[in-house]
Amino acid sequence: MDTMANIQGYISIFLIWLGTTILLKAIFTKTRSKFRLPPSPLALPIIGHFHLLLKPPLHLAIQKISSHYGPMIHMYLGSTPIVFVSSAEIAKEILKTLELCFSNRPANAAISYLTYNAADLAFAPYGTYWKFMKKLCMSELLNGKMLDQLFPIRQEEINRFIQMIQKKAEECDAFNVTDEVLKLTNSIVMRMAISKSCFVNTDEAHTVTERVKESAELSGKFNLADYFWFCKRFDLQGIGKKLKEVRDRFDSMIESIIQEHEDARKKLPTKKVAAAAKDVLDVLLNISEDQSSEIIITRDNIKGFLVDMFTGGTDTTAVTIEWSMAELINHPTIMEKAWKEIESVVGRDRIVVEQDIGNLPYLQAIVKETLRLHPPSPFILRESTENCTIAGYDIRAKTQVFINVWAIGRDPKHWDNPMEFKPERFLSKDIDSGKKSQVEVRGQHYQLLPFGSGRRGCPGTSLALNVAHTTLAAMIQCFEWKGSDGEEGSDNSVDMKEGPSFILSRAQPLICVPKPRLMPFPTMPF
Repeated sequence: MDTMANIQGYISIFLIWLGTTILLKAIFTKTRSKFRLPPSPLALPIIGHFHLLLKPPLHLAIQKISSHYGPMIHMYLGSTPIVFVSSAEIAKEILKTLELCFSNRPANAAISYLTYNAADLAFAPYGTYWKFMKKLCMSELLNGKMLDQLFPIRQEEINRFIQMIQKKAEECDAFNVTDEVLKLTNSIVMRMAISKSCFVNTDEAHTVTERVKESAELSGKFNLADYFWFCKRFDLQGIGKKLKEVRDRFDSMIESIIQEHEDARKKLPTKKVAAAAKDVLDVLLNISEDQSSEIIITRDNIKGFLVDMFTGGTDTTAVTIEWSMAELINHPTIMEKAWKEIESVVGRDRIVVEQDIGNLPYLQAIVKETLRLHPPSPFILRESTENCTIAGYDIRAKTQVFINVWAIGRDPKHWDNPMEFKPERFLSKDIDSGKKSQVEVRGQHYQLLPFGSGRRGCPGTSLALNVAHTTLAAMIQCFEWKGSDGEEGSDNSVDMKEGPSFILSRAQPLICVPKPRLMPFPTMPF
């Protein structure tokens, strides 16, 4: 009897599943008769295509599906329609030809909450406020003048970083490149944003770093409420509770920092407040107090922008430096060639600085090649604001678009031997034009998009490149590097496996043994 009951139960479940499948297929068939959607694998009831994406990292799962269905595929994650793109030509159509249709970024529940309901720049809806903040960012917050003003800060932090490596090298100790480079980029951004250093204000800076780490982890978590409409009112995974705890801690910390700045400003004569701006927060406070401003930014806008700087300006730059070092250790001939270039331009009496980078084309090519193979974020995210047509397919409004930058950077249609680490490709003739390669990383060439493109391209590109180039150059100039398990004459290669996170970090920390290359050690600038 029990067996018969079990069989009847299984039959009931099967019939329910079959009925749901037929119903959904009928709905999708009706939809497809109105819209010519891109190719799509078979979806399951309720969950859509989630079963195809369970094994991280996401960019590899999508690339595997794209190899069968083509460079543009349509999928459902729960009830959310998503189009995945793995073609430079289609990316150009989205980011340039139809840019206005894709000027919004999709924000999940965690990002919206942590950015004070999209009061920041990165995820604010395209409109009057976003245009004002982008203009402000490019004219006052991260423009050339501001970067020049804050150049001594970046150099001081890099000096401290190099001195730390020197101490490790003298003691023959292993050096955790992953942790220390992240600490460096955190410190640079924190000093530029709020005048706090990881190396000086250790406890407070550690608190900022922890809050940023917590926020990033929650932003990247899979949340049922983002994809299943019937879960939106329920905190089934406890993520909503964690979000409130994290944002409350972050908010308390950032309020304290803002209050410090406001107290210091009150001690200055009114006419000298604006001129005394020493960091990005001071500039934001100046603008918020300017009643003649086109838009008066709120306290939440200030906090949201700082969240963008902390979360967007640290991990991405750090992983670029880390991947570059890993590739160079695995390619000692390229490392040696880079060192000789630096030596010929800078010499041995001082350490390389930002102003030298323009005269180091091979170093720049190394960073480009790293960004091609290991883009910090494997996807560019956009959301359609209206119905449109891409590559002959219909895309409905509110469809999320994931452009697979990682796959495009390895497309053999645009790159000879795409899996090979070959910086020389950026110094040789371009395969399309026959001219010296002018492929850049700022978004004007769609086969290389590490910082996005167009209106919503990364506003911190110049800062990220300055820090990555200068830090990497100093590490090459001052030290020889080998893997922590390497011995003289043995295989010195390091593992290049990628981690599962949305920021394309390494699976394992990069632990190296530095050896002083220059004796005596060169003079530190500043």
